[in-house]
Amino acid sequence: MTRLMAPAPTPTPENMTSPGPDAATLALRQVHRATAELRRGAPVLLRDTASGAGLLLVAMETVGAAGLAELASLAAGPVTLLLAPARAAALLPGQPGEATDVVALAPPATLLDPAMLRSLADPTVERLLPEPPARNAAPPLAALALSLAKLGRLLPALVAAPAPALAPPALLAVSAADLAAYPHSVATSLRRVAEAAVPLEDAPDARIVAFRAADGGIEHLAILVGHPEALAAAGGAPLARVHSECFTGDLLGSLRCDCGPQLKGAIARMAAEGDGVLLYLAQEGRGIGLVNKLRAYALQDTGLDTLDANRALGWGADERNFLVAATMLRELHIPRVRLLTNNPEKVRALTACGVEVETREAHQIAPNGVNDGYLETKARRFGHLLA
Repeated sequence: MTRLMAPAPTPTPENMTSPGPDAATLALRQVHRATAELRRGAPVLLRDTASGAGLLLVAMETVGAAGLAELASLAAGPVTLLLAPARAAALLPGQPGEATDVVALAPPATLLDPAMLRSLADPTVERLLPEPPARNAAPPLAALALSLAKLGRLLPALVAAPAPALAPPALLAVSAADLAAYPHSVATSLRRVAEAAVPLEDAPDARIVAFRAADGGIEHLAILVGHPEALAAAGGAPLARVHSECFTGDLLGSLRCDCGPQLKGAIARMAAEGDGVLLYLAQEGRGIGLVNKLRAYALQDTGLDTLDANRALGWGADERNFLVAATMLRELHIPRVRLLTNNPEKVRALTACGVEVETREAHQIAPNGVNDGYLETKARRFGHLLA
């Protein structure tokens, strides 16, 4: 008797199985999710699994009344404000300078208001303090907590409280170890996800390659002119530029910086040479993000230069992660480059990440009458070689 066998089911998303993400990918996703929670004003838990210490956190610039109430209901102790030292010094003039990465303040109840907290975090929003806060000892994980806000392109200013031993399962928790490792881990997880020929006005033989990290965050791009990979495979060093995206300069033609002319000039020079690679990094404003760059512009209009404006917001002079560029070059099989830059720090950073920089190629753009002070600051305070 012949037995009729039912046909095997057609594979569908419902019946297909996969090994799932590994632990490293899950850790990256969790950090990325935590930045998203802070951006929408929700509390997150930062936990040191080794010591058991934990901090409940909300971002001062995004938290509303509901977020503050949720934090208070979960807290195992009084709240503390965590600020970058430069911002704390501006709020409390006459206080001694800080040698640490974070200042902790004990807020009176009058400061625990969303509008007041935002004004404390943002130096472009002026508001008189109803009463000055007292200084607190910074809790464990405080400096790391500010780095989480920065990863979310938020002002490094947080409301923090000690976490209970048993936090609600619904509260998103992130490991301190995973957060500390995130900048390195996310950069080295970048992989090519798309590629297409995109003829450009100044470089008809151009392609764009998109790279995405394992956390699913924003993509970085490589603009390939000619065939730099073939040149590298033959032992050559193609012309390369590491260019951080600049919405105002690259797209709108802003006169406040030299980014747009640098971008177009680099592509045109690569086309003239026949080969080159421009790494277009999603690290606006030296890594502080577009919103904070606009805030920095507002502060520059009051007399600060670009470096001091960044510091007034609580950011460092340059917050970019150049391991991103090194990983992209590795994925493109380009281990050696001639770097088109005026910034010696880029040469040092790429070299430290394993890229061989054969030479530094100058890339100077003449001032336009608006950005003269900006270029002077780049030379005097950032060490750019513009002469």
